[in-house]
Amino acid sequence: MMNSFVLYEINGGIATVTLNRPQKLNAINYAMADQLMAVLDAIESNAAVRAVILTGAGERAFSAGGDIHEFSQSVRAGTAVAMREFVRRGQALTSRIEAYSKPLIVAVNGLAYGGGCEITEAAHLAVAAEHATFAKPEINLGMPPTFGGTQRLPRLAGRKRALECLLTGDTFSAARALELGLVNRVVPAAALMSSARELAQRILRHSPLAAAGIISAVTRGINASIGEGLLMEGEQFARLVPSHDLTEGLEAWKARRAPIYAGR
Repeated sequence: MMNSFVLYEINGGIATVTLNRPQKLNAINYAMADQLMAVLDAIESNAAVRAVILTGAGERAFSAGGDIHEFSQSVRAGTAVAMREFVRRGQALTSRIEAYSKPLIVAVNGLAYGGGCEITEAAHLAVAAEHATFAKPEINLGMPPTFGGTQRLPRLAGRKRALECLLTGDTFSAARALELGLVNRVVPAAALMSSARELAQRILRHSPLAAAGIISAVTRGINASIGEGLLMEGEQFARLVPSHDLTEGLEAWKARRAPIYAGR
């Protein structure tokens, strides 16, 4: 795409999506957010893609967050404009990532501040380079996070640990992000993408329908009561009962062979 702020390539059933404003530390302007949504739509409808890795261009940043120069213009235009152009766009993006039907892994290759941190929170899985740093710096601008950071981080890290990050705005290390449940593993920078691909490939061994059902049940159920969540879990199983994947998985187990799922 001309003037593309989002690049992607597909290899071995895995789409690698790259935020592409390295000179601006991959800050998320409105065009990048819109392009990322369009790329996610295209990949989701592509049967050849079974998992997604999202990372940032360059060696310094996954994403420094929202483009402050751009969204400050929306703020100057008033509440209605700022809510429409900035808040709703950012929340729609992270909600899309959170509910994405294919496993989505963030590979944090540098700093992940503000919106970059919120994308990491929303993603299903995350791997961070050892040198990566994280922050919830919005309070330094006199505002709360607006891409879901006040809601997802407490669910991941717990209320008090999340509030420490949110109220101080201090940076924290990849090791601390691991402790908080923000990432799944921390690896040397040279091993970041291979580690993310290895994680994706471990998922690709299994039924894509089952993976989508698990993601849906977890995403929808995490904020529901246990009773409501169990109903959602049952619904996902019911959807798989007439499928080839469940029949194949059961028959393969009984025959002590590897299952053969569509797309493998």
